Amino acid sequence: MTNYLHINHPFTLESGASLPYLTAAYNTYGELNEARDNVIWICHALTANSDAEDWWPGLVGEGFTIDPNQYFIVCVNMLGSSYGTTSPKSIDPDTGKPYGLDFPLVTTRDQGRFFDLVANYLGIRRIRLLMGGSMGGQCAGEWACLNPDRFDLLCLLATNARFSPYGIGFNESQRMALRADPTLGTDAPDAGRLGLEAARSVAVLSYRHYRTYHATQQQPDADDIDDFRASSYQRYQGYKLWKRFDPTCYYALTRGMDSHNLGRKRGGEAAALQKITSPTLIISIDTDVLFPTEEQSLLSRYIPNSRLDVMSSDYGHDGFLVETPTIGLLLADFLADQLQIDANTKHAFTDSLSGRTFAIPGTEEV
Repeated sequence: MTNYLHINHPFTLESGASLPYLTAAYNTYGELNEARDNVIWICHALTANSDAEDWWPGLVGEGFTIDPNQYFIVCVNMLGSSYGTTSPKSIDPDTGKPYGLDFPLVTTRDQGRFFDLVANYLGIRRIRLLMGGSMGGQCAGEWACLNPDRFDLLCLLATNARFSPYGIGFNESQRMALRADPTLGTDAPDAGRLGLEAARSVAVLSYRHYRTYHATQQQPDADDIDDFRASSYQRYQGYKLWKRFDPTCYYALTRGMDSHNLGRKRGGEAAALQKITSPTLIISIDTDVLFPTEEQSLLSRYIPNSRLDVMSSDYGHDGFLVETPTIGLLLADFLADQLQIDANTKHAFTDSLSGRTFAIPGTEEV
C-alpha cells in the first residue's frame, strides 16, 4: 500500500526556485527491527513508482535477496513523478492550477536532498543498504555524496557519475517529440499523448540493444514489405507508457536526469566519488549503450571501497530490471561478505537463490 507524507514547509531547489510544500508517496515492506538497523532503501528509475515489489520482481519480495522477512524496505517516489509525490500534476498555489510545464527543474542532487529529508521525517537514521539503478542510481549516488555517514552499504546498477552527452541527446530528442505535440501541457483531452508515445519509442531504443530486437522482433514472414513487428512494438511501448504516465512529468524528469553531475561544485567527479565511504557494489551490463561499462568503471576507480561486476545480457540497459537472478546472486554475495555471514550460511543462501526459477518480465526501463 502506498503511504503519503506531507511536509508543510518550503523546499529550496538547487536552481534557487522553491516548492512551497511537499508530498512524498512511499511504500514500505517488512518491519523495522528493534535496533533500527535493517533498512534497505531503494531508489527507483525514471518512470517507476514506489512499489518496488511490483517493478523488481525476483529481487524484492519474500524468498528473494531483498526479503521483507529480513529487512525493512523503503522506496520513495521521486519528485516530479506521476505517482503521488509533488510533481507537474500538483497544484501551483500561485495559480490554483497544475504546474504543468512550469514545474521547476529538480536535479538529481535535489532528489538526494529530498530523500534525506523524508528519511528524517520517517525516523530513519541509519540505512543498511542504499541501492538504485539508472536514474535511481544517479539519485542514490547523490545522496551518498550528500550524507555518506548515513549508509552502511551502497549498490549502484547501470548508472554513472555524470550523465553523458549521448544520454542528454536521447532525452532532448524525446522532449522535441513532446514539444511537437501542440496539446502538451494544455487542458485538451489526451493532452500530450502523441508526443509522449513518440518520445517513449525513442527511449526504448536506448534501453535495449541490437541483439534484443534481433531475437524478439524478427518478422515471421521474410517476404513481408510492410507492417513490421518492430514497428508495432514501438507503437505499443509508446501507448503503454501513455496509459500510466503523465507527459509533463516525463518532460520534467528527463530534464532532471540531464542535470546529473556528482562533481558539480565538489571539485570534479573523482573528488566527489572519493567522499563515498560505504563499501559499494557496482553492477554493469555489457550491452548497455545508454550507461556503458566505462561509466561504471569510473565509479569503481574512484569510490574507495568498491567492487565492479559486469553482467552479460542480451537486454541492454533494461538488464538491470530483467536479469534479476544474476543481480540477486551478486547482491547476496556482496551482502554476505560485508555482513560477515559465515561461509556455510553464505553458500546455502546463494545456492538456494541459484536454484530458483524466475519469470523474465517483458518490461522496459521504468
